[in-house]
Amino acid sequence: MACCRGGSTLPPEGFAAIVLAAQRPGVVDPLAAAAGLSQKCLVPVEGMPLIAHVVRALFATPGLHALRVSVEPEVVPMLRAALPEGSCPVEYVPSAANLADSVHQATLGLDGPTVVTTADNVLLTPGAVAQALDAIRHGADVGLAMARRAAVLAAHPDGQRRFYRFRDDAYSNCNLYVFAGARALRTAEGFRSGGQFAKKPLRLVGAVGVVNVALMLLGRLTLAGALRRLSRRFGLTVVPVVLDDGAHAIDVDNARTHRVAGELLARRAGLASG
Repeated sequence: MACCRGGSTLPPEGFAAIVLAAQRPGVVDPLAAAAGLSQKCLVPVEGMPLIAHVVRALFATPGLHALRVSVEPEVVPMLRAALPEGSCPVEYVPSAANLADSVHQATLGLDGPTVVTTADNVLLTPGAVAQALDAIRHGADVGLAMARRAAVLAAHPDGQRRFYRFRDDAYSNCNLYVFAGARALRTAEGFRSGGQFAKKPLRLVGAVGVVNVALMLLGRLTLAGALRRLSRRFGLTVVPVVLDDGAHAIDVDNARTHRVAGELLARRAGLASG
């Protein structure tokens, strides 16, 4: 399902990565407030700030040659002290007023495979990043990482409660996206209203069209079929990258998912040392 024709192949220089770490303007994150911190990305889980887990996974993925963090400038000194060192320097890019504009700003000047993820995606693994990049190797312009409902619930029954229902299955977004190059990155222009579609459905209507949304809501389209329609709308090949480990769909949004993520990270650490 992650493979498609017609696009770019992954060049030998590898890939760049963007981590979105800013907060919504004017919003005080409850997790940050409970931890006595100004920024959610600095909230600790299993001994490290949320964003440090994400950066560590990216550094552990072969081929990373550039890493940018989109964040408010005043947070940069704290991040410099908190983030691990890796295969390339971390570049800090001032965040914009919304998510899509932040992506647009952070990717300026990049051309080549680019991974985009979020600072609360603490269960990200090098394997998931590599699988997403494989979609580009096989000709896709854009890859969207998803996990099936059964896989997510198998990872942890309390981990995720929001799923997109399609004809073939229900899926959850894994907050992991890969773009083949500058042309593919411009697809973000279609989402410049920003925000999360599951929470604000009208943004989805504006981005992909009312007919496509109606077909999805009626359960008439498979996930792959829906993305083929999206591909035609944007003039790019957009494919799903379905990850077997449903933990990838569990990011840290609240106290419940913070607890769940901590449990899963501790479990992984135990397996690695066992």
